[in-house]
Amino acid sequence: MVRILKADIDSIPAMILFIRGKKVIIDRDLALLYGVKTKRLNEQVKRNIKRFPDDFMFQLTREELEEVVANCDHLNQLKFTTSMPRAFTEHGAMMVSGILNTAAAIEMSIYIVRAFIKLREILASHDKLERKIFMLEQKYDRNFAIVFEALKKLIKEDAAPRKRIGFKPDG
Repeated sequence: MVRILKADIDSIPAMILFIRGKKVIIDRDLALLYGVKTKRLNEQVKRNIKRFPDDFMFQLTREELEEVVANCDHLNQLKFTTSMPRAFTEHGAMMVSGILNTAAAIEMSIYIVRAFIKLREILASHDKLERKIFMLEQKYDRNFAIVFEALKKLIKEDAAPRKRIGFKPDG
C-alpha cells in the first residue's frame, strides 16, 4: 500500500501552470508527485515518445523557462538547468503514470486528474459569471451602468497580477 501525503495532494493545483494556452505540469513537479527522479521520468518518456504527441507534452523554450522561474518560487532551481524542462498536459500526465507503472504513480494520477477537473470547473464558473453580468447589463437600463462597470473592473483585477505592497528598499 502506497501512502500519499495530504501535503502532496494539496500542492497539485499550485503546480498546474498556463503555458501556450494549456494547463500543464512541469516534469520536475510531475516526477515529485509520482515519487521518481525527474531524470527517470524523462528517460521513460524518451523510451515511449510515440505516446506523447504535442497536445500531451512539449518542451519549454528558454523564454518560457525564464517566465516560469520568475513566477513560480517552487521552480526557482530550474534557472540552473542545462536541459529544457518538459510540460505535460492532463492527458500527458496520465500517460506518464502508465509508463512509470508504479503503485504511487497510479494512485497519484487520480489526484492529478481531479486537480485538473477542479481547475476547469473554477475557470468555467468565472466565464459563466462574466456572461451573466453581460446579460444583466443588456437587460437593465443605464441606471445600473456604474454597478456593471465596477463588477467588470473587479473581474479584470482578479485576473491581473497585483502590485506588491509594503516597504521597498532603495536600490
